[in-house]
Amino acid sequence: MDERELRAFLSIATVGRMDLAAKALGYSQPAISYQIKRLEQTLGFKLFTRDATGARLTREGWMILPSVRAALLLIDGIKDTVPQRLGETEPGLGLAR
Repeated sequence: MDERELRAFLSIATVGRMDLAAKALGYSQPAISYQIKRLEQTLGFKLFTRDATGARLTREGWMILPSVRAALLLIDGIKDTVPQRLGETEPGLGLAR
C-alpha cells in the first residue's frame, strides 16, 4: 500500500463518490478505482460498497479510517519537516537532518 492509495481511500470516504474524489485529487475516475482495487487486494477485504449514488464505507473501511487519517498526518508532517531542515547538519556527524 502506498500514499496515493491511502489518499484515494480518504478522499472517497470523505466525499462519498469516486468521481468527485478523483477530481479533487487530479485523477481520472478509472485511476482512482484502480488505486482502491490495489488497496483492497493488499488488505484482503472490500473498503466500499458501490452503487448509483456513490460509494459507502464497509465495516472494514470504517475500521481502518482512523489509522489511514493518522498515517497521512504522519506523512504530511514528515514532508513539512524536511524542506525546513534542508541543508542543516547534525553536529559531529556531518549528516543532513
